[in-house]
Amino acid sequence: MKRRAFLTTATVGAAASTLAAPAIAQGTTRWRMVSAWPRNLPGPGVAAQMLADRITTISGGRLEIELFAAGEIVPGMGVFDAVGEGTADIYHAVPAYWGSKSQGILLFGSQPLGLNAIEQHGWMLHGGGQALYDEMYARFNLKPFLCGNSGPQWAGWFRNEISGVDDLRGLRYRTTGLNSVVMSKLGVAVEAMSGPAMCQALQSGALDAGEFIGPWTDSTLGFQQVAPYYYDNGVGEPSSAEECAVNLDSWNALPEDLQQAVAVAAESLYNPVLTEYNTNHARALRELVAGGTEIRQWPEEIIIAMGNAMGEVMDEMLAHDDELVRRITESFLDYRNLMVEYMTHSETAQLAARELDFSYGGANR
Repeated sequence: MKRRAFLTTATVGAAASTLAAPAIAQGTTRWRMVSAWPRNLPGPGVAAQMLADRITTISGGRLEIELFAAGEIVPGMGVFDAVGEGTADIYHAVPAYWGSKSQGILLFGSQPLGLNAIEQHGWMLHGGGQALYDEMYARFNLKPFLCGNSGPQWAGWFRNEISGVDDLRGLRYRTTGLNSVVMSKLGVAVEAMSGPAMCQALQSGALDAGEFIGPWTDSTLGFQQVAPYYYDNGVGEPSSAEECAVNLDSWNALPEDLQQAVAVAAESLYNPVLTEYNTNHARALRELVAGGTEIRQWPEEIIIAMGNAMGEVMDEMLAHDDELVRRITESFLDYRNLMVEYMTHSETAQLAARELDFSYGGANR
């Protein structure tokens, strides 16, 4: 896909808002899906189309999903309200975009030094997260599902090198979700914008730095052309869940088997989306390095400062005046603590072992 196509997608077709309402004809229900992404953007744009296609297939064609990219019916950041209000039936986006609705929503998407992608899914399926997710989104006339994850995101693209916390103060930086709250506590001037807008802002100098997703999606948007330093270990988003949410009236109008088609389609895509990101991030990183992108590590001093700031955020959320936010936070922390205890002996130990110096198939590690 050409970068220019993604940078111009947001301007497409305001006239599309006049399209016909969802229809039921000859036993077929037709839904409109709106997404927060440019059409076919590697990563989330591709995943949105995969979800639309999978729901249609699993339902045997009885529930047809037509996808509209960001800007074709509503702006990308308008999909939450559009579906809640019934302008469309279902959206594809990320929970990290909806902090203005409730801070509690942000825990379902990504959390600085929080859950990895498998743990995030585990909380939803086995730790009580889905019931809380449903309860929160019902306030906005939505039925939500996680349907993918980008895995560990990168700290992002910087016009200048970063050596410590002092270099962050006053930095104009694009990020989202709870990472924006944490970075603000460290003196960063946080900006919220789309990936294509971030690229343009870096190029013009309106931004000093920004994070979007990771090597695969980022390189497609051309960040390597406008910022020379790429920082890894994005502990602000150790995973970032993708979601779909259905208008509750549309959901309740479905027979049970079609509700199951939607639920199964969403859940069945979580791992394929995650593994596609990981595989293509790895391939894209090789190309970025070969092309001259300078990879840097997020300084440990910053990671510790972010962890302490996130501790303050958790304390604030545990004391929130919204009882549901408090329950979401308590459930999240209970599950995170459980996983920290176990993963020390499991995934963490395995990853540490791979860093030792030994021969494996003709190469170290």
